[in-house]
Amino acid sequence: MPTPLPIRLRLLFAACACAFAFSTSALAGANPGAEAQALDLLKHAIAFRTVQGPGNQTPQFAAYLKQVLVAGGFAPQDVTITPVDDTAFLVARYRGSDPRLKPLLLSGHMDVVEAKPADWERDPFTPVIEKGYIYGRGATDMKFDDALMVATLIDLKRQHFMPRRDVVLVLSGDEETIMKTTQMLAAQFPDAYMLLNGDSGGGSLSEDGNPQYFVLEGAEKAYADYTLTITNPGGHSSAPRKENAIYELAAALTRIGNYRFTPQLNEITKAYFLAAADRAAPRTGAAMRVFANDPTDKQAIETLSSDPAHVGKIGTTCVATMLNGGHALNALPQRATANINCRIFPGTSFKQVEDELVRVADEPGMQIRFIDTGTTASPPSPMRSDVTAAVRAGLDVAYKSVPIIPSMGSGASDSMWFRVRGVPSYGVAPIFLKDSDDFSHGLNERTPLFNIAPGVAYWMIMIKRLSN
Repeated sequence: MPTPLPIRLRLLFAACACAFAFSTSALAGANPGAEAQALDLLKHAIAFRTVQGPGNQTPQFAAYLKQVLVAGGFAPQDVTITPVDDTAFLVARYRGSDPRLKPLLLSGHMDVVEAKPADWERDPFTPVIEKGYIYGRGATDMKFDDALMVATLIDLKRQHFMPRRDVVLVLSGDEETIMKTTQMLAAQFPDAYMLLNGDSGGGSLSEDGNPQYFVLEGAEKAYADYTLTITNPGGHSSAPRKENAIYELAAALTRIGNYRFTPQLNEITKAYFLAAADRAAPRTGAAMRVFANDPTDKQAIETLSSDPAHVGKIGTTCVATMLNGGHALNALPQRATANINCRIFPGTSFKQVEDELVRVADEPGMQIRFIDTGTTASPPSPMRSDVTAAVRAGLDVAYKSVPIIPSMGSGASDSMWFRVRGVPSYGVAPIFLKDSDDFSHGLNERTPLFNIAPGVAYWMIMIKRLSN
């Protein structure tokens, strides 16, 4: 394994092709020891195969993190691991001076999506550093930020920092699947001051490496799956009949595929479109401005709907993701099923979407079933000035004056279970990526290592400001 920080990272910064430069004086507050520990934590984290099912190493990863936190100054009783089925969740409490104050939560998850080594160029559970990147499952989603948060908390212990309110690290163990541990964590901290989620938000770099903007996530869409099923008596394939489960389901899916849910707008998405318009291509930017002021404008809807980066921001979307039909090559199908995956705009219920799918499918013989995947709809969090100011101060360490844009996530994260309990939750990950470097959930996941030093400095500022 190549030599870790601090020397190696300094060389990586110097060799980085990014057009922006890190100021040595600006990063003077960052402890090289914390940077080195963050990289070491990240390499160890990737090596744990924290995937649901047989061999899930999330409990072992949690045990490793507890060992590191205790060695870094946490009292053993302040770091707890709770086993849940084949996984676990971790809670680490950094005690403040005033136990009457509500705690500040730092949120992340330890699990990752499956990665099959045969499909990858490198083993997904062996951390590999090449040309300024670290490769491996979880390198982006989200073991990088887990490592940053843990290293920062330990560095604060080294500094003998005393917050006024408790700072509590809450790491779930099944965010990528059923979120059972997240629900348990939210039930444990229903009165939290706020939650800072390292699993969402983040910075955008242009393809030539210039920082474009930072997304501060204050809302997210709900995740939902629906199974569509059509059944027929079947029969011999030599005697085809009009009723055919595959054809009927295909026709229903075509109608759903051609359908557009009514576009929607809320205060967060309106602020996003108005702020992002100046940084978008001229045609897209013009559509953003128009939509922000009139979400019924057909031309703006058409422009934004045709862009995969923005279609999820203008309302509920549903798409077919799996299909299965028939039981024999020489028989008429007795059953055909499909999965429809929906990302639902805040304020719209799962039942409303189900009813709309039934109406649009227009197939009397079709059955629809909502699949409970442990998600829920959640309200937006208010865009608070203290959160924005802390983010601004944290970013200015390395990304002076980069625009901060409120945003709504198109997918579900742990934040939603805290939002439904009234805990304001914000996606604030300090990782900056080019679009071409984002391989979350995909093959050959990687993240540039230049994010470590500014990431530690950012979390240091965020924790200090929002815990006092």
